[in-house]
Amino acid sequence: MSDYDFLYDHQEETTTRFVCFVGNALHRFDLAIMTTTRYYGKKLVIDLQSGRSAVIGPDDLAEEGYLEYVFKLNEEQALELNEFLSQIIGSIHFTDI
Repeated sequence: MSDYDFLYDHQEETTTRFVCFVGNALHRFDLAIMTTTRYYGKKLVIDLQSGRSAVIGPDDLAEEGYLEYVFKLNEEQALELNEFLSQIIGSIHFTDI
């Protein structure tokens, strides 16, 4: 292990929610949504079909085109994902202020 310059090496217990749903656009979403103490309260969202992932908070959901870019979705699919994530993504917590 001495060959690595670690920036951090941290282990913690997390909560992971696995959810699968199909929206009106008939796109199937298979997601793992991880809650952790890292990322200032944002959640790690993993698309299990594509392997794409992003750390997402309410500010990211408000950014136009963000979900389309990160998860390679069309506008209608991204709108459905945004509607779902808006229900479960909490607020950002800055603990070091």
